[in-house]
Amino acid sequence: MKFLIKTLGCKVNQYESEVIAQQLQSMGWEMITPQTTSAGPDAVIINTCTVTQKAAMQSRQATRQAIRAYPSARIVVTGCHAQIHQDEISRIQGVDTIVGQDRKHTIPALLSGQAATVLGEARYTATRGPAVQAFDPLTPALLGVRTRPFLKIQDGCNAFCTYCIVPYTRGRSRSMPPDRVIKHITRIAQAGYQEVVLTGIHLGCYGLDLAPQVTLLDLLNRIHTTQAIARVRLSSIEPHELSDDILQLVARSDARPGQICNHFHIPLQSGDDRILQNMHRPYRRNDFIGLINRIQQAVPEAGIGVDVLVGFPGETASAFANTHDLIEQLPLTYLHVFPFSSRPGTVAARLPDPVPAEVIKQRCRILRQLGFQKKQAFYRQQLGKTVEILIEERRERTAARLKGLTANYIPVLLDAEAAWQNSFAQVTLDGMQGEFLIGSIAA
Repeated sequence: MKFLIKTLGCKVNQYESEVIAQQLQSMGWEMITPQTTSAGPDAVIINTCTVTQKAAMQSRQATRQAIRAYPSARIVVTGCHAQIHQDEISRIQGVDTIVGQDRKHTIPALLSGQAATVLGEARYTATRGPAVQAFDPLTPALLGVRTRPFLKIQDGCNAFCTYCIVPYTRGRSRSMPPDRVIKHITRIAQAGYQEVVLTGIHLGCYGLDLAPQVTLLDLLNRIHTTQAIARVRLSSIEPHELSDDILQLVARSDARPGQICNHFHIPLQSGDDRILQNMHRPYRRNDFIGLINRIQQAVPEAGIGVDVLVGFPGETASAFANTHDLIEQLPLTYLHVFPFSSRPGTVAARLPDPVPAEVIKQRCRILRQLGFQKKQAFYRQQLGKTVEILIEERRERTAARLKGLTANYIPVLLDAEAAWQNSFAQVTLDGMQGEFLIGSIAA
């Protein structure tokens, strides 16, 4: 039996797809890709996203494309769009099964005939509203598809920002107990991996739902102290949850094993206080400036990425200028720029003064150009330095070069033997090429 899985959206979705794939493979299924020349799949899983209108449209398109391309396959639709818009998915002719967020872990059993619901005969529909409040029983995946595997340690969100649908699709915050986190990280390290990326929907809320309560800092201290793996990276953390204690831990954990990467991805969303208030974000412009200054003082070589949401209702030219000016003045490394997308059911969907689509596109272009300039400036500052990188994989389009990643999230291309893959190397940063730095193994 063969299966194909299509994933849209965030790192958490990618992680969950990998776990489902591994479990199916352990049951004897073979994973194929659209490029596979052998017979088509017996089952197709669409792991959907609904964070924006575009993501929701792409989720429906992917479902219809799978139905057309593989008419004899069982079509299973899961993920956030299936959770919040199950009626819409159910109207697509050819969908066999809809699986809610809280039941993703049952997909392998459903496909293998080990669950009560029979595919093609009855729909296994999503739970209406947020997922149930228990951390899912998905076992971390070790597929060997990347040098830096993801580990989801937290799910759900309690913030209810006015533009965001995620709390309605993934429910309240819930966490993997720390003993299980350490166990899985140890397993990842024993499988030969050198770095793990800790992921979650609201990572800074890690452990606050557990009894006894723990914090993300508690967990990171434990990972660092036990030296469970060579290197740990945080996927994203809210600005008000990146504490001085976490910064100090990162600053003193620069040696392997147990290194916490000096790379922070922080959602800013807007640099205008009025917009931040209307977004229900729990910080203001000066708070963000203070945070970036503290990062620079504690961890001077840190890579700092920022999410920006453009075109929130009521974003005037002046409000956008505040965002642009704030980003321009701060020592940031890169930007992820997103256009505002109205999501039915959120507070922002009912707000007045929408920003015209063409204005949003123009503002996105301006910020993306600024982000490119920030990245180039940060890269230039690194030239001539000798840094440690984790060499990941051979790039298909530059077969003579390997790709590696610094702790502060700079991708580096270098000429080296394949034996260097999945290992650390001291590399001198010699030049720039597009989105990469060019390095050479230090003598």
